[in-house]
Amino acid sequence: MKKLPADDEDISDPGASERGVVAPVLASGDVPETSRWEIWSWYAYYIGANGLALFNFGPTAFQNLLSQAAPEATGLLPFAGRDRNVNSIVLLTNGISFAIQAALFIIIGSYADFGSGRRWILIFWSIISFGVGFAWLGVHVPSRWEAGVALYVVGLIGYQLTLTYWTAAFPSLARNTPHLKEAARAYAEGEITQADYDRQDEMERSRLSNVAFIVQSFGEVIILAIIVGILFGVNVNKDTEANNWGLSVLIAFATAIWLVLSIPWFLLEKKRPGLKIPPGKNIISVGFWQLKEALTKIWHLKQSLIYLVGYFLLGDSLNTTVTVIATLQNEVVAYDTLTLTYLLIVGIVAQGVGIAAYWWLQKRYQISAKMMFNLVMLGIVLLDGWGMIGNWTNNFGFHHVWEIWLYQAFYGLFVRQWYSYSQIMISSVTPRGHEFLFFSLFTIIGKTSSFIGPFVSSAIIDASPGHNNNSAPFYFLFALTLVSALGLFFFLDLEKSAREQEAFLAQEKARMTVVDSE
Repeated sequence: MKKLPADDEDISDPGASERGVVAPVLASGDVPETSRWEIWSWYAYYIGANGLALFNFGPTAFQNLLSQAAPEATGLLPFAGRDRNVNSIVLLTNGISFAIQAALFIIIGSYADFGSGRRWILIFWSIISFGVGFAWLGVHVPSRWEAGVALYVVGLIGYQLTLTYWTAAFPSLARNTPHLKEAARAYAEGEITQADYDRQDEMERSRLSNVAFIVQSFGEVIILAIIVGILFGVNVNKDTEANNWGLSVLIAFATAIWLVLSIPWFLLEKKRPGLKIPPGKNIISVGFWQLKEALTKIWHLKQSLIYLVGYFLLGDSLNTTVTVIATLQNEVVAYDTLTLTYLLIVGIVAQGVGIAAYWWLQKRYQISAKMMFNLVMLGIVLLDGWGMIGNWTNNFGFHHVWEIWLYQAFYGLFVRQWYSYSQIMISSVTPRGHEFLFFSLFTIIGKTSSFIGPFVSSAIIDASPGHNNNSAPFYFLFALTLVSALGLFFFLDLEKSAREQEAFLAQEKARMTVVDSE
């Protein structure tokens, strides 16, 4: 019987695998080629899943109802066992939502790489999200703020799950394009080097991810332009009630766009076989087995582990930073729906320009994804430094309307690239065939960090003088960002990661061969 690789064997030695691209053990060797229409349907889904419904206007509507429901004398509402201010409640409910997301990713993500039914996960959570978006039409008065809590929490859960499982499809899409299939053949036959193949693989993944964000950005601007017309149509400036109703209408409209644009992807996505289910396992039990295997094997994928830790810390910092700035922004512009929409347009246009510029630089000068990611980390450090200054002066630090406009431009031009390049980096440290598991694992880590950060920030605000210094969390966030950015800059090596993954897949192939022969 063929020797089974030991669990404690060091798999980082590239000599452990044979010449050629090591592929995962699949249920079928014939993987469909990615078509142009399939890629554009994948882009279209993201135009719809732009976050306007449940990630932008939903949180604004929720915070708006809280601010109106809170008594003017105290500004506090009873929530989770004590009286809290609006920002503290928002951060706490964020943490609750992220905790639930982490649990769901553990249950769902561990078996999504097996079989061919993974597409139904995205369809199911998309339907849940559509339902939440339309439900906001019934929640637009302050007395229903508790119902708003439920819609806010479930909406964030649905949005994040759909976004994660949409994103997890792109490494497979990239690696089955005609270009990369030809590159894999050339490498297997010795026509190009490992470094050449890795570079082409990285650039193709970068192309799909960045173009998706660019297309989404400009598609979202068109949607926002229509939204401006809707706002004038419902006359949101008439009074507070009209503004409240306008927010609910916008959420429902953005949800309707999402529903329509998701249909092409649901119909055109090709069924690519997942990992083969080992003997003695079924589609339910294999998920928990796979999760256990991943938690065991990731200790051998040292570079994947380094990025996992860095992603945990930096993701925590950025997610919490955006939430804190959003609460400050909403206060500064007094929840004015038209102003918030104009701000979003500025931010999304800047995002499209920023990501397009970064992708042009990467493609034009053949810059590595790691170097582009370093530039993104610098932008996040500067953003938290900006907020921290607000503790020392009222002249700067997200206290003025002009700063909010500048923030939207800066965030789009220099920070939003995180949402593209962090996913490219995940795909760079993920063994082939394990995309759904590793994207789930990274999302679990991201969500774990994302409920820790808001809880800590909420506690910092509650402990500040007067319990209302909403800039106080930036001390914590700046330090966290700086430490995690420096760690990733000095210790993460994607070339080492590629060799570790190659050895990992060779060991797994040998393991599965032994299991099948028993």
